[in-house]
Amino acid sequence: MIYVESIMKKPIVVNFNDNIGDVIKLFRKNKISGAPVVDNNGNVVGIISESDIIKTLTIHSGDINVVLPSPLDLIELPLKTTLKMEEFKEDMEKALKIKVMDIMTKNVISTSPNTSINDAAKIMVENNIKRLPVIKNGKLIGIITRGDLIEALL
Repeated sequence: MIYVESIMKKPIVVNFNDNIGDVIKLFRKNKISGAPVVDNNGNVVGIISESDIIKTLTIHSGDINVVLPSPLDLIELPLKTTLKMEEFKEDMEKALKIKVMDIMTKNVISTSPNTSINDAAKIMVENNIKRLPVIKNGKLIGIITRGDLIEALL
């Protein structure tokens, strides 16, 4: 039987005080889509994923009427578009400063190193999650993802 301990990876973690702009950079740099969130003492307090970030970043659409535009609409359209783009840029700058603690998933589902990979897979499927922090004696020691499980089964 294969156990989680033999396939887990060293976790890349995010601090709960980080802003989501920094998290996006970390995800891109490490080619990951989520990570455990820790407090200043290293305790797991949440999970953040690209889904959490996407839910936070919203795009506002303008009410620009381009169906049968009048000459005045044609004159105002570039100005309205420019203003909407500036509004969008400001919204994104604000959104990227949001703290991880405000958008992370707080109910962390985890596993232990002596869990079989079959049981770990069952936990992931039943909870519709993509990653499991591995906890031993209350401390984060690793992480496994669906990809790690698939790789171990090959």
